[in-house]
Amino acid sequence: MPNNLLSSALSLAALLLSAATGAAEGGIAGKRPNIIFLLTDDQGYGDISAHGNPVLKTPNLDKLRAEAVRFTDFHVSPTCSPTRSALMTGRHEFKNGVTHTILERERLTLKAVTIAQVLKSAGYVTGIFGKWHLGDEAEYQPDQRGFDEVYIHGGGGIGQTYPGSCGDAPGNRYFDPAILHNGSFEKTAGYCTDLFYAQATKWIDAQRRAGRPFFAYVPTNAPHGPYIARPEDKALYEGKGLNENTESFFGMIHNIDGNVGALLARLDEWGIAKDTLVVFMNDNGGTAGVPVFNADMRGSKGSAWLGGTRASSFWRWPGTLNPGDCSALAAHIDFFSTLAAISGATVPEAAKTQVEGRSLVPLLENPGADWPDRFLFTHQGRWPKLADPNTAKFKMASVRNTRWALVSENGGAEPQWQLFDLSTDYAQRSNVIDRHPDMVKQLSAAFDQWWSECLPLMVNEEAMGPQVNPFQARYYRQFGGSPTPEDLKLMDPRGALSFGKSRPAPEKGANAKTPPPVPQANPAAPKRAQP
Repeated sequence: MPNNLLSSALSLAALLLSAATGAAEGGIAGKRPNIIFLLTDDQGYGDISAHGNPVLKTPNLDKLRAEAVRFTDFHVSPTCSPTRSALMTGRHEFKNGVTHTILERERLTLKAVTIAQVLKSAGYVTGIFGKWHLGDEAEYQPDQRGFDEVYIHGGGGIGQTYPGSCGDAPGNRYFDPAILHNGSFEKTAGYCTDLFYAQATKWIDAQRRAGRPFFAYVPTNAPHGPYIARPEDKALYEGKGLNENTESFFGMIHNIDGNVGALLARLDEWGIAKDTLVVFMNDNGGTAGVPVFNADMRGSKGSAWLGGTRASSFWRWPGTLNPGDCSALAAHIDFFSTLAAISGATVPEAAKTQVEGRSLVPLLENPGADWPDRFLFTHQGRWPKLADPNTAKFKMASVRNTRWALVSENGGAEPQWQLFDLSTDYAQRSNVIDRHPDMVKQLSAAFDQWWSECLPLMVNEEAMGPQVNPFQARYYRQFGGSPTPEDLKLMDPRGALSFGKSRPAPEKGANAKTPPPVPQANPAAPKRAQP
């Protein structure tokens, strides 16, 4: 892969134009398969047995991988909302206003066009089953972002509560959660992952019976913590020298693996496997499984090291895509353009300027196809509420091309760069910054330019959320009741200003204040002009 990016500028521009317009790119462009996108939460690249994990067994994911085009150098963001934002829009999360996973900074800017909207305009029916995590207020919800069918929990995880707008229905747990289904809560019976896959499978069946092309997005909250597995799944990993969290974490992945296998079996049973593209990814680097196996990578979730961003990316389309490895540098921002091209969708003008990823169609057809080198940018985000982002510009940040990675782990307003030659040191153990000043100059200049482009698009930095999490407010409107004083303290948007610091314990007993009425409509939070 060439390292002189300027020499490939013209070919790259042509490739991006083709990707953005959905123009014909080869045999699979415009073939309009059904599309199923499976996304797991906090399952690292090393948490699949086929990648070398010595303990975890994932026979169905291994089979899916064996039957797919496998991107072996595929990267996402260090945490969940940022990755979901980039997947949905084809551009880096900071340019969508997503610089955190909470504190209103998980909201996907309302001016962004989502891949669901594009596919819907091309005649697909669209559904989401699981975790959205791109804004809980009504206007940010998936039914306003292109999804016809919505079956989701709130916030960043089942049962979570944070200051402002990000939170789930009150009292939710991984078993028997209340799930928001097309605007109303349903009280369920069963384990969360089983529920999401069951609902997705039922909906897919209805679409195939009706002869409608579909896009089914199944982003599970598992295996994100708290590590709560079905007892029979956890039992498979007891007595193997693991700590209890890892036992449950692997049990949660075992459950996902079983659900994936069952879904793929149904596609075969219904005779639509050859008409269906199945894509599997994880949303960030590893977590509870890292001490067991991390594929010899440095870092984990939340970091700008490769262990924080490298992800599985399997694309299975029996009879159309030839299984095999593709080593080209690819990323989550490529998902949008790829699906737009395969579906034959016409991308609206607003999205053509929005999208910065490429279509993977040439690589899906031929993993050895010409693929001009590129820069990928990674940043942890997560600076304090109302802080100047520039004070964290070089905190857990990186820029890379195919061969080189420039990483600043502990910088702030000033960089502390380290340089790694990934062609010989994918584990990022040997800092060679003193040997390649020209490459440091090139990569750091690209990072500075990228950062300057991001700053005006960070539209959620000054947003202040409502007094009650929107999912809780909606739940109480439907079923009655009101939040406790303790819950109100947790949800108080003023708590975002000191989030992560110790706060006084909530008042109890005779001194407890009467909770205010639940708002019937969530007040609009102040925010910068949308990009």
